[in-house]
Amino acid sequence: MSENLRLYQQIGQFIGQAGVSFRDVRNLVTFVWAIVGLLLSEQIHLSQWTLFRPGESKAASKERQLSRWLHNRKIRPGNIYHNLVVAALLHWREQQVELALDSSLLWNRFVVVRISLIYRGRAVPLAWLVLEQASASVSFENYAALLPEVMRLLPAGCNVILLADRGFTDTRLMQLALAQGWHFAIRLKTSLWVYRPGQPRRKVMSLLPGQGQIALLHQVCITAQKFGPVHLALGRVRTPKGYQSWAVVSDRPTSLETFDEYGLRFDIEENFLDDKSAGFQLESSEIEDAAALSRLCLILATATLYLVSTGTAVVAWQRRHWVDTHWQRGLSYLQLGWRWVRRALLEGLPLLSSPWLEPGPDPEPVFASKRQAATSTLSFSSIFMLE
Repeated sequence: MSENLRLYQQIGQFIGQAGVSFRDVRNLVTFVWAIVGLLLSEQIHLSQWTLFRPGESKAASKERQLSRWLHNRKIRPGNIYHNLVVAALLHWREQQVELALDSSLLWNRFVVVRISLIYRGRAVPLAWLVLEQASASVSFENYAALLPEVMRLLPAGCNVILLADRGFTDTRLMQLALAQGWHFAIRLKTSLWVYRPGQPRRKVMSLLPGQGQIALLHQVCITAQKFGPVHLALGRVRTPKGYQSWAVVSDRPTSLETFDEYGLRFDIEENFLDDKSAGFQLESSEIEDAAALSRLCLILATATLYLVSTGTAVVAWQRRHWVDTHWQRGLSYLQLGWRWVRRALLEGLPLLSSPWLEPGPDPEPVFASKRQAATSTLSFSSIFMLE
């Protein structure tokens, strides 16, 4: 059996065992072959994907079929991806779940807004939308529907915290998160007003402490609407990139751990890099339609889930050293999975056929080197409370 046909069969099982179905089986076949083409070509070029699909049809015919799939209005990404995520999170009932909300620009013409699951140093997409606009700033009305969509994916009883950058500083987002029973840690714009009991109002920027210091404020209100009570963690902390000012708002009393918690949000930026220069080369797709880009994101998300699941399996099988030459783990779970797929196809090793994400902490955290592992990401000299 050829390598590409074997991978097609395994990914077909991966999708089928999750209960994913299409009204037209031809759309399912095209979907699976698109993922195979993406994984084997390592780029988003429809013409390259056709090289890995066997058959007597001309390459141009295969490419048109892929293009028709991407522009097929009957294919709704959220409906298809739902069962895959539910299957992957089957054992996550009552577990801690960190979600990251972020946006990314494509060609200064489209913006992808995504909620992802923070998972072992990376982020696995859960829900997304694509808008045609030249700014990464997205209004609450446009992305609000993503939160209840993600809520339907999660098992019962999960302890959820939503992490977001200052581009999503909107009290309506905070209210919606609380209405769903979630917690939140969101970076604030320093121009926002803060209201403290018995104190004159102050802007966040005027409350920031000195270099290397962290200030905590509890039971305050923010914005002109006096939303609250909420809790703030303010700091000018030293990072590997120098001193940075951080202002994080949370529905829970803040502490030093609030910054560590918020810092998990940066894992979604690594996920966007996986989609772009560090992995799938999304920006080379040249697709100029928001709905078609959303379906392309479905292909990318499914491929990401497959590779991260494979990486999880490789670690669980204690086979990481088969594909990672680092003594201290330096590869992401996505790259572990990708290397395993390549080796499995060459040597006849097993391929994963069902979604597999493990709850709980990473047994082998990501570090590029021993030196990085020994270096604190954030450092500070003092911490104090502000009344």
